[in-house]
Amino acid sequence: MKRLNWLNVWKPLLSPLIAVVLGLAVGAIAIWTVGGSVTETYAELWKGAFGSFYFTTSTLTRATPIILAGLGVSLAFRAGFFNLGVEGQMVLGALSAALAALYVPGPAAVKISAAIVAGMLAGGLWSALAGWMDTKFRMNLLITTLLLNYIASLFASYMVTYPFKAKGGTGGAQTEMLDKSVWLPKLFSGMTLHAGFIVAIVAAALLALFLRYTAKGYEIRMLGSNPLFAAYGGIRRGGLVFLSMMLSGALAGLAGAFEVMGNQYRYMDNMITSPGYGWSAITATLLAGSNPIGTVAAAILLAALQTGGSGVERNTDVPLEISSVIQASIILFVSARITWSFLKRRKARAADGNVS
Repeated sequence: MKRLNWLNVWKPLLSPLIAVVLGLAVGAIAIWTVGGSVTETYAELWKGAFGSFYFTTSTLTRATPIILAGLGVSLAFRAGFFNLGVEGQMVLGALSAALAALYVPGPAAVKISAAIVAGMLAGGLWSALAGWMDTKFRMNLLITTLLLNYIASLFASYMVTYPFKAKGGTGGAQTEMLDKSVWLPKLFSGMTLHAGFIVAIVAAALLALFLRYTAKGYEIRMLGSNPLFAAYGGIRRGGLVFLSMMLSGALAGLAGAFEVMGNQYRYMDNMITSPGYGWSAITATLLAGSNPIGTVAAAILLAALQTGGSGVERNTDVPLEISSVIQASIILFVSARITWSFLKRRKARAADGNVS
């Protein structure tokens, strides 16, 4: 019995580990193709991500918005809803947090609270809009969340190019710098890692507990795993769509708010879209099988590939894009696993129908 329990623990990790190994293998082939040393390149990749305390904290800083946004995606995916709009939700969360921190009157504590609430509300409401369109007009969530990304990004770009652009600056489309009193505290002196990382870890633990031990979490899991049984059990899909998408967007908005308050200290055009935080969050969720704790580990892995890639470019002749090749390969193999699982379930359902 004990052996069986250990198998149950490790079995869900097997497919993601295989995807990572295959991604690294494809990366090795790409490195060999461009004439680089595979062992040297991967050694530099590791050093650039975890080679020193400074590099480790930089990797964790990069992982923080991916973790929070990934948790939002994970919640939506567990409910059976595909939230591909996490990037737009992060953008609006970051912009709203910056404006609240700049223009809400009061002491630092009030400004910080207002910025966090504004970021979560903006991301949550933007995500809930897609959920409302799904329940009201049966509009496909895949399409609406994806297209809402562009609206959010272009709207934020306009806001920092014209009405809220920093006065007298030549730094492009961006807001004024936030006052230092509303900056998130650093966890270590001289390092980039800020308190948002602790919040992200706590949020992952709370989300895991929520999904596992609460009645509403059970309803969300049931709706995602077996919608027909959920409907038979009296679970209202419409309410859960709105709740799940609202919470999902709120976590993404919090990720954007922390990126402003803990890293950039202002909202700059393309600060969320250029690093690809939203799509990295989706990748982390897929790699972790929508498990909140697994999403943390997957986000750190993806962040390590991105920060470690800079070390590769500095110290070898292999281009920075090798990390993108590895990440894209991991996405490909994870997608193949998901597609294969879907086809197996579909085949099983067809077989059951034929038998009956």
